[in-house]
Amino acid sequence: MDETDCMHNITVQYCFPYMNSSCRKEVQTGPAYIFLFIQLHTPTNLLILSLAVADLLVGLIVMPVNVIGFIDSCWYFGKMGCIIFPLITFISMSASLCSLIFIAVDQYIAVCDPLLYSTRVTVCRTSLLIILGWSLCLLYVTMYLYFNDHFLQSQISTRCDGECILVQKYSWVIIDLVFSFLTPSQSSNVSETKAAKTLSITIFVYLASYIPFCIGSLTDNNLTSSSMVWTVFSWLIYMTSSFNPLIYAIFYPWFRASVKYVLTCKIFVYPSSRLNLFPKHV
Repeated sequence: MDETDCMHNITVQYCFPYMNSSCRKEVQTGPAYIFLFIQLHTPTNLLILSLAVADLLVGLIVMPVNVIGFIDSCWYFGKMGCIIFPLITFISMSASLCSLIFIAVDQYIAVCDPLLYSTRVTVCRTSLLIILGWSLCLLYVTMYLYFNDHFLQSQISTRCDGECILVQKYSWVIIDLVFSFLTPSQSSNVSETKAAKTLSITIFVYLASYIPFCIGSLTDNNLTSSSMVWTVFSWLIYMTSSFNPLIYAIFYPWFRASVKYVLTCKIFVYPSSRLNLFPKHV
């Protein structure tokens, strides 16, 4: 193995070891092959990844199923699907909100205490924080569905086959208002840096889309998932998942560079884990 191979973490073997004319077989070892874009392995980008996963769930599962329900009022996925779908919907939306709050705290520490940022905020701590955040979202959503009689099959009552309706109790409208609206409002006051400005726009888009849903929920004492108020205003919230990638694509050159590498399939090239996402002219 020569010096170049050592630098790229490559183990040189041969397809047919006993043949002199055998081609060389390159076996990737270590984490460089598994995790692409080493340069992006930072606490902040882990939080952005958490936000992206939540938004991806909304785009791949929540929105398509809601489109089907918008076109055809019948529910074709059974009682179990009627339980699992709201669970995925609310977890992805809650996790998206939780990630925004974590990003706000991360940027606040980076701006107010930059000298100790690298010691206070590490990849390991951020990973544990993300796991804790998603776990708390799961707990909250489970409680939300259980106390709104939509978590167990025995709790779900339908008037006919092909119906899946979630009835939200007014007490949980208030609780959800505090959890999903007032909390992120407290996290939007950060310093005017480029990263903070991006975050402020993201939170502003989220709040702007959530305000109509909150007003509609407070004015309707019998809010159900089949009502027009729920349908229209929920779609405004879902659209924030589409806005977030656009916002980051505009403000972060490394995001545009990484998307370009993915779309052009350059991540499958041998040195993909060492691709430069931060050129000097950026």
